[in-house]
Amino acid sequence: MKKFITIILIVVIAGAILSWAMALSNKKDKEAKEKMTTSRVTALGDSLTYGLNDRPEGGYAGDLQKVLSKKHKGIVKVSNFGIPDQQTDGLLHQLKYGKARKSLSNADYIIMFIGTNDLIESNGGNLSEIHQAKIDQGKKDYLNNLDNIFKIIRDKNPDAPILFLGLYNPYPDSQKIQSVVDEWNDTSRSFTDKYPNVKFIATDGILKEKSAQYFSDSLHPNKKGYDLIAKRILKEYNFK
Repeated sequence: MKKFITIILIVVIAGAILSWAMALSNKKDKEAKEKMTTSRVTALGDSLTYGLNDRPEGGYAGDLQKVLSKKHKGIVKVSNFGIPDQQTDGLLHQLKYGKARKSLSNADYIIMFIGTNDLIESNGGNLSEIHQAKIDQGKKDYLNNLDNIFKIIRDKNPDAPILFLGLYNPYPDSQKIQSVVDEWNDTSRSFTDKYPNVKFIATDGILKEKSAQYFSDSLHPNKKGYDLIAKRILKEYNFK
């Protein structure tokens, strides 16, 4: 009888161990499969990345997640770290101390849309009258911050492609503002060319001829406007 009970106990214990081993194996397989099929996008910037006036849809970042999830069989996760009114000095601080810093290490793609507030604030908080000397100094500060931002990104993630979105002119009737925006975009494009695996994507042209139906206010796009930005990104860059 004791021998019979011992045999039963051995069978039960062996079965429990086998079940545990199979469960652990399935968990590891699931985690490995998810890791293989999950693409992670880290989106950085200001209110345009945040998707102001398009919540909870999430602006262009939310549109990208939807399109890429349909296009690819795997899971696409977009971590949106956009902050309204943020300038490059704020993004620099965010990447030094914030949650965005940790996100960089795991990112397969990094998108940046930043600089509009740097430009506006360098001119005194508005663009009603252009102060070229102030704008030139603001551009120097902007580029210095960008240089430090790119160094942090590449230190945390040497390989992920960086998509850097250029500025657009929210006041297309003003040629003076257009000239300033063109100048900042040319400078930004030249700057990003210094870094490997960085793609500059212009946004100015897609909104220049668009009517008010693509904007929620004088600066920020609405759902239709953000959709145009997402489409431009998808047109200019082939997500693998």
